[in-house]
Amino acid sequence: MKKKHSLNRREFVSLAATAAAATIVPRHVLGGPGFVPPSDKITIANIGCGTQGLREMGSLLSNPQVQVVAVCDPNRFSMGYLDWSPSGLLNDIRGTLGDKTWGADVKGIPGGRDMGQAYVEKYYGSNMPSGSYRGCPAYEDFRELLDREKDLDAIKIMTPDHLHATIAIAAMKKGKHVVTHKPIANRIREGKLVVETARKTGAITHLLAWSRRPEYDLIKQWIDDGVIGELREIHNWSYRPVWPQWTSNPTDTPPVPEGLNWDLWLGPVPDRPYHPNYTNNVFRGWYDFGGGSIADMGHYSLFPLFLTLGIDRAPVAAKSFGTVTRTAVDGVCRPVVNKVAFPYSCMIQLKFPEQRSLPAFDLYWYDGGMKPFPPPELEADGRDTPEEGLMFVGTKGKILGGFRGENPEIIPASAMTAYPGKKTLDKDPDRGRDEWVQAILDKKESPGSFQNAATITETINLAAIALRAGKRIEYDSDKTLITNDEEANQYLTREYRRGWEL
Repeated sequence: MKKKHSLNRREFVSLAATAAAATIVPRHVLGGPGFVPPSDKITIANIGCGTQGLREMGSLLSNPQVQVVAVCDPNRFSMGYLDWSPSGLLNDIRGTLGDKTWGADVKGIPGGRDMGQAYVEKYYGSNMPSGSYRGCPAYEDFRELLDREKDLDAIKIMTPDHLHATIAIAAMKKGKHVVTHKPIANRIREGKLVVETARKTGAITHLLAWSRRPEYDLIKQWIDDGVIGELREIHNWSYRPVWPQWTSNPTDTPPVPEGLNWDLWLGPVPDRPYHPNYTNNVFRGWYDFGGGSIADMGHYSLFPLFLTLGIDRAPVAAKSFGTVTRTAVDGVCRPVVNKVAFPYSCMIQLKFPEQRSLPAFDLYWYDGGMKPFPPPELEADGRDTPEEGLMFVGTKGKILGGFRGENPEIIPASAMTAYPGKKTLDKDPDRGRDEWVQAILDKKESPGSFQNAATITETINLAAIALRAGKRIEYDSDKTLITNDEEANQYLTREYRRGWEL
């Protein structure tokens, strides 16, 4: 008797597409230029179906080299998410689906694994002869997904920050490639473990904050040409946070919403009662769950900059200042001691040692409305520092810009005019945001790999420790140790819930 053969999903999809070839099927599904056979696609699971997970789902679905085969989220479905606009997410989904009426019964901002599953199956179903597709299971627990999805190539992590390292390490140990939203971890020791696991397993990894930044190549050329002399300072600022921010844990205990597995949402974080102030996009403001504004936006500006300038040695010291608040107790104004959340605004100084091609320099981060005062070079042109930006300060001059892809400039304008070299970016530069797909197909390291992200991960998490320590800290990267404040070493890691240790 022949041994019974059980088809995996990749084989099933391939056979289904072959069988459907005899019917009328859209060319972009079964043929034509750029056609990718189903058996050659990357099979990927999307873990995290909140607003950002769903918003980015469209790029996965529309990529002909990718097949989304599963989704996962501890929340089944709800319509109370927080987002940047009341209907922007639904409109994005409708645009991808080509259906302006899809989700007409949704009231509010939706999210959850059922929503993710419906989105995936609607998209693939619209390209099937039958008009329907039922090949995307929805999981509550990422561990079950990794156990059951045997033909899975990769996962995309779109969960809150505190789960990134746990999920990434579990997936790499299962032989899966990993793509993750920033950060790869919100603790220094977790980040180092993620990087080491990627190295040991040979997994192809990618931090989505990476992109090709030709404006940074231009800045590097100017620095190499000596336009600003020796680099001394880099300033980076953002108006964020753009989410509600608190200074203490909530004390009321509303019921856990139906369909939410609060235990799984907490993951490695010690038990605490459910509260909506922790979930959705407000998780970023809590030390336990997020990485603050610097993790939210600093990755986009600084990760590709570090790679361009060759910054691969972590800071040796950090110091910060954050917003302080007061509250009235029995008619007396008293300070609020905040040990649990990032401040409303902050300024952080990170001191870097000499790099391969750069002298020692200081990196300054500002958020929450804080930013550098305009230097004389901007005042000479009658200008203020922009709402968000980057500024490079050297011994002989300054460079402004490049934060959101705009053309950088040597300041003041007279210095830009006098510079004889290349001054502007090529039109419509290729940002290379989906290069992780080709990296997995080619089985080669991604330019945004976890190994390449080691220094930015250490830097951003050290900034959070400086905020929590409330004093200047000195750091030894080789030993992963705060050398001048023993108490601050607790912030290098976290207290793990039993069964979630790494």
